Amino acid sequence: MPVRVTESSTPSQVSGTNSGDTSPPACTLLSVGQTFSGTQNVSSLQKEEAWRVNVRIQGCDLEHGYLCGTMEALNVPMADTPVVTFWEGEIVDTKNYTFYTGKWEASPEDDKRHWTKFPSFSPLLSQVEVDGGKSLDLSNYPYIFMRWKEQYFVNVGTDCGLTIAGFYYVCFSCNDGSISGFYYDPNSSPFQKLELKSTKEGRSGYSFSSYELQ
Repeated sequence: MPVRVTESSTPSQVSGTNSGDTSPPACTLLSVGQTFSGTQNVSSLQKEEAWRVNVRIQGCDLEHGYLCGTMEALNVPMADTPVVTFWEGEIVDTKNYTFYTGKWEASPEDDKRHWTKFPSFSPLLSQVEVDGGKSLDLSNYPYIFMRWKEQYFVNVGTDCGLTIAGFYYVCFSCNDGSISGFYYDPNSSPFQKLELKSTKEGRSGYSFSSYELQ
């Protein structure tokens, strides 16, 4: 949820052939109730700035490549309160979703520019360029790639000075539960980086029940 503007180690081997079961690995750190904390860099050419961010997973359906949750941005300069949004995610499992977004104003070139920001994506690039990664078997890959799209503001109005027009390219590590992401919106500063760590205890700085969802 950036400001509205006008202008690793080598992963394990990936099979080059889709063996049928393409569901991502079952990660205990990517489950309902799990929380993550970190920062989002919202720096622009004019200034350096980062916000503290908390994320909570509210739903996760690996079979259908779906998850959802809330994102809370703290210390947002133009807001009197932490800004909470509800987001829905697509898990790139090559069955339900591929590495090519196909919407939200993202071209295949935009996709590749963002996915290649993740070192763990490098072994997959050549096959993704061929078919979007449809023939890859990611079931034993130690990283899960996703797209998170914020759907609405939970506790503030749309006049809060922030935008949710774009979406996040996300990479989740099954080894330590860390999350890195890059925000894409043609009308926002490019490559705003999201960095989160699992809180492990399943709690963060806010309670989901404290906010009324639409």
